[in-house]
Amino acid sequence: MKRLPVMVGFGGINPAGRMSFDHAYRRLVIDALNEEKQASTYQSLARLMRLEETDRDFIRDHTLIRRIEIWDPESVDWQSSAQLKATDTQSLSFRLSKRQLPEEIPPGWCVSELSSREVLVTIDESLSVMLPELRPSKVTSAGQLPTGFDPAEWYPARNHPRGLQMTIFGASDAVRSTGFSVDQLKGMVRPDEIAVYSGSAMGQLDNEAYGGLLQNPMTGRRPSSKHCALGLPEMTGDFVNAYVLGSVGETAGIIGACATFLYNVKRGIDDIRSGDKRIVIVGNAEAPILPHVIEGYRVMGALAEDEELCALDESDVCDNRRACRPFSSNAGFTVAEASVWVVLMDDELAVQEGARVLGSVGDVFVNADGYKKSISGPGIGNYLTVAKAMAAARSIVGEDVLRKGSYMQAHGTGTPQNRVTESHIFNELAKTFGIDDWKVGAVKCFVGHSMAPAGGDQLSAVLGTWNDGYIPGIKTIDHIAEDVHHSNLSLPFDHVEIDPDEYPAAFVNSKGFGGNNATGLFLSPKQTLAMLSKRWGAKAITQLQHAQEQTTAAALEYDAHADTGEISPLYQFGEGVIEGDELELLEDRVGIPGFEHSVSLDIANPYEDMV
Repeated sequence: MKRLPVMVGFGGINPAGRMSFDHAYRRLVIDALNEEKQASTYQSLARLMRLEETDRDFIRDHTLIRRIEIWDPESVDWQSSAQLKATDTQSLSFRLSKRQLPEEIPPGWCVSELSSREVLVTIDESLSVMLPELRPSKVTSAGQLPTGFDPAEWYPARNHPRGLQMTIFGASDAVRSTGFSVDQLKGMVRPDEIAVYSGSAMGQLDNEAYGGLLQNPMTGRRPSSKHCALGLPEMTGDFVNAYVLGSVGETAGIIGACATFLYNVKRGIDDIRSGDKRIVIVGNAEAPILPHVIEGYRVMGALAEDEELCALDESDVCDNRRACRPFSSNAGFTVAEASVWVVLMDDELAVQEGARVLGSVGDVFVNADGYKKSISGPGIGNYLTVAKAMAAARSIVGEDVLRKGSYMQAHGTGTPQNRVTESHIFNELAKTFGIDDWKVGAVKCFVGHSMAPAGGDQLSAVLGTWNDGYIPGIKTIDHIAEDVHHSNLSLPFDHVEIDPDEYPAAFVNSKGFGGNNATGLFLSPKQTLAMLSKRWGAKAITQLQHAQEQTTAAALEYDAHADTGEISPLYQFGEGVIEGDELELLEDRVGIPGFEHSVSLDIANPYEDMV
């Protein structure tokens, strides 16, 4: 009997705002909400953005995809190589500080002393130099965190890269959304029954990490002792273990390009279903809105350039807000930043502890593409992952629910290639499984493509839909492109109101460079409670609901103060550090100070039938 992975906490930060309690989701569908929910959403964003009053127009204009604000896209630092040559009548010469002389004098340099501090350098031939300049970026759109929100201001950031700053904020938000403290969570299970699975698809690339490591020697600065370590892709998980949870449980950074979030969810649910882990924190953070990253994707032909967007609209003005146009006439994807985290528990523990039930994970499937023409081009693997996820839904909730009570949150990047290939997958499999009008959302039209956490952005929309009843429409488009396959699909331009009770199953699809494909099946809170009731009985569910009152009250108390800065992110640096000589080392267990339970050494022989 496999354990059910229950989602008991969810949080983070993306261009729509704080993700716990559906705040970010509600920014997507804000024009469809009633006034009370609109006011709550605007208030959350106003506090997050450090606004003194709720200026709704400003908030709308400075969230989601918009013109880049983090740096000036009209003045990007650049260096051009050049050869300085001497004139016919005289040599090339210049004054230089002695401290700036190269350690090894280049061939052809004649150095003479001018003073105790300066020298004169004379060169007869030519000199290779790098000339600094400012260039405009050909891409000016990005999905940025709300204007005014700086994750470094929320805790002692110590020059951490932006992705790790977002990690601290996002993971803290998810953990606190459970209604349990860190000590309560750690007290529920053995120390090695907790796991953190996290990774960044690209690592940290700004100047505080790999950017500084690789660029500093070429720009006259030194790499620091932090650059190499803080750039590692798995460092997001390491930060959660070391500074948020103080966990000694299992950890891993599983990377699958733009499918990374679902890859880590799969690892988490596999461990929970096997009984190996009882609490798993899964999440990713990515901060790729950097001039050199955007230029790299641009020269690949992957990004929506301003000139192409203008051509689509037959306009001289770039519409940054509509840069990402999934399944319509489009020009490329839009880079975004985000930090998204989910807390999973096995169903027995969730019922026992009175956890909030946000839904559950039915399954996640991962497949490669096989032989490929291009490492960046799509292949057949995504047909397999979507087909298996749909088959899993048919087995769990039934064929009728699959046909009439499920919908898909697409990868939906907004590239010409994606609109053809992903729509063909969905359309053909909708036909195969007898679905006439399969609803498909594509939230990257609002928040852009955050790489590793992208599947988490999509999951946020799924969880919000189950609470508020609106599948976010693809609001940036006004037509479906001619090459999109949609005979059996519904690709709505506007938000679609549904009865959440009639949609117990939702899918999240991810496609990544290199043939990284993943599709997740997620089950609604109502469906999850029905499954828990069948397994544990009505009495246990009644007890769960009573216990949830205290858990939910604690979670709502956090939510009430989360945006004001009154509650700092969970961050414990240099406190509670345990040394090896403090452990209780026994033959059958290891006791750890600060942990209620010991690590068991009663390990069964997995090869008993062979020895």
